[in-house]
Amino acid sequence: MSQGERKGLIMVHTGNGKGKTTAAMGLALRSIGYNFKILMIQFIKGTWHYGELDAVKKLYPYFEIVHMGKGFVQFGKGKSNSEHVLAVIETWNFSKKKIESDEFDMIILDEINYVLDYNFLPVEEVLKTFKSKPGRLHLVLTGRNAHPMIVEMADLVTEMREIKHPFQKGFQAQKGIEF
Repeated sequence: MSQGERKGLIMVHTGNGKGKTTAAMGLALRSIGYNFKILMIQFIKGTWHYGELDAVKKLYPYFEIVHMGKGFVQFGKGKSNSEHVLAVIETWNFSKKKIESDEFDMIILDEINYVLDYNFLPVEEVLKTFKSKPGRLHLVLTGRNAHPMIVEMADLVTEMREIKHPFQKGFQAQKGIEF
């Protein structure tokens, strides 16, 4: 690879600690400094309002967020996740088109690790798409429990590990910190 030529990386932010999406957005912010065009696709987050939605509007056309999820997934007796699975399939089909389009320098697949962990998508299909992505495209995957096959394929894997969190002291989620 010659100086100035870019090899698109696959980067994973996983683990039980806070900051996976925040780290991905930090990469996006750095990349925008070089006029990269960024797309973040959110697989789980639903209609709840997040501060990053307002911030990213200020960075348009360099940064765009599309949230297509149905909100937090609940498991247990009598819980059907069919609505979530359908939303995930729709989100994945949208993601594949955007990956193949070669319109973007970086695509952040926010919470895709959860989707794979919940078996809402076959990991083999995701890997196939990643293998055929445009060579210059950076992909960033977030969420806990990154699939071992994703970890194997990735160029960079960072695990966020919770050591201490204000929630443990009874603090509720705060604007600008958790959302």
